[in-house]
Amino acid sequence: MKKLSDFSNDINKCSKCGKCQEVCPVYKLTGNDCAVSRGKFIMLQGVLKGDLQLNKTILKYLDLCLKCGKCKDFCPSDINVCEIFNTAKHEYVKDKIYGKFTRFLQSRSFFNKIMALGKCFKRVNYKSEGTAKLLYFKGCANTIYPKSENAMKKVLSHYDVELIEKDFECCGVPFLSSGNLERYEEVKKHNIELLSGDYNYVITDCASCESALKDYIPPSQGTNEPSIINICHFLAIQNKKFVFKKPLKVTFHKPCHLKSDAFLKPLLAKCTNIDYIEAKDYDECCGFAGEFALHNPKLSLKMTKQKAKNLAETGADIILTSCPACIIGIHQGFLGKKHPKIMNIVEFLAMADEITDDK
Repeated sequence: MKKLSDFSNDINKCSKCGKCQEVCPVYKLTGNDCAVSRGKFIMLQGVLKGDLQLNKTILKYLDLCLKCGKCKDFCPSDINVCEIFNTAKHEYVKDKIYGKFTRFLQSRSFFNKIMALGKCFKRVNYKSEGTAKLLYFKGCANTIYPKSENAMKKVLSHYDVELIEKDFECCGVPFLSSGNLERYEEVKKHNIELLSGDYNYVITDCASCESALKDYIPPSQGTNEPSIINICHFLAIQNKKFVFKKPLKVTFHKPCHLKSDAFLKPLLAKCTNIDYIEAKDYDECCGFAGEFALHNPKLSLKMTKQKAKNLAETGADIILTSCPACIIGIHQGFLGKKHPKIMNIVEFLAMADEITDDK
C-alpha cells in the first residue's frame, strides 16, 4: 500500500496549468481554487516539504471533491488525482477516532451483517445453462435491495446465457472515499481471486462497480481476463429487440464512473416506440457522489437540483442511469417536486411488453 510520499514526483509534475479548472464541476460552482487538483497539490506539496501538516482544513478540501475523475482525464501530465487524495485522507484519518470508527463500520464482520439485511427481499431465480458464460458482480446496492438484479435476470431469461454468481464483496469504492485503504486492499484481493475463471464477460449493472473492477487490474496485466462490462453493453451487442406497445420518451444521466456510454444509443435503437432525448450536460456529475453529499450538503443539493432541472426540461417520461447513487442524487434534486420515473436502464428494459429476436 502506497504512502503520500510515494506520490511526490506525481504531485511535483503538476504544472498548475489550470486544465482542471475547466472541467471541475465544484470549481464551476464555487470558483475556489482549493476545489481543484492543482490547489490541493499546492497544499500537499507543503505537507511533503514539512511546511504544513495534514489537518482538518486540508481534509476539508480533500473532501471537496466528487471523485468524478474529470481532472485526471484532462490532465496533460496524466496524474492519478483520486489515488493521491485517497492516500492523503488515509494518512490523516487512520489514527483519528473518526478513522477508527469508520474502519469498524466497514470491517468485514460488521459490513457483511448490514449486507445480510437484503436476504429478506425476494430474488428472481435464474436458469443455470446457456452458451455464453456471464460472471455477475451484483454490488452492494443489489445485495441489500435487488431491484435491478431481479430486472436483469428477467431480461436475461430471454437470452442463451449462463449467469454465474460468486461470493463477491463490495467493490471497494466506499472504502476508498473514506480513506480506509486497508479494507479496500482486502476486498480487492478477495474479488480478484473470484474473477479468475472461464467466462465470456464479467457483468455488472452499477457504473461504480464496473469502474472499480477495471481499476483492479491494469490493462497490461489483464490480457487473459474476461472483459468487464456493463450489462447494457452486453445487451446492445445481442440480436434481441425490446417491444414497448406504449410510446415513451426517455432521457439519460451518465454517471461519472461509467467508463463509456457508447452502448446507449444502439441499445435504445433496439427498443420500439422509444424516443430518446439527450439532456443538457447529461454527462455532468449529478452532485451526490457518496461522501461528498455528507461533507458538502449545500453544494450537493445545488448540483442535484441543476441536474434534475436539465433532465426535467427534456419532457421525458423516464430518466435512465446506471448507478444506484446517481438515482439517489437525482431524487434529491427533485425533492418535493413531481418528477418522471427514475430507474436503472436494465429496470426499464425489463418493462418491455416483449423481448424478441431482432431480425
